[in-house]
Amino acid sequence: QVQVVESGGGLVQPGGSLRLSCAASGFSSDNYAIGWFRQAPGKEREAVSCIRRSDASTYYADAVKGRFTISRGSAKNTVTLQMNSLKPDDTAVYYCAATLGHVYCVPSEYDYWGQGTQVTVSS
Repeated sequence: QVQVVESGGGLVQPGGSLRLSCAASGFSSDNYAIGWFRQAPGKEREAVSCIRRSDASTYYADAVKGRFTISRGSAKNTVTLQMNSLKPDDTAVYYCAATLGHVYCVPSEYDYWGQGTQVTVSS
């Protein structure tokens, strides 16, 4: 059974940094993808960044390119999202999700979801 658990998040001032971590357990091979998505109040859930576990290929939404970095963690089945130069528009609940195979970085392609973690960027 696949389980996805996020950690990190919190309150940060504009221009600050946060790191989110995700652990996805239950996969029997490296043929899976992990993605970060976010949902702000009154808005649809949107993709932030995704990574393929097998070859570490990545995708970034235009809104976060150059500011966020997704990478495979040192521990097996973990992924981190380093968020720099945070803006108030980045405020949202951030979800980690995982799925088998190589898929597009869109919420509908992901099958296993974490509980979400709040990120608030405010002075």
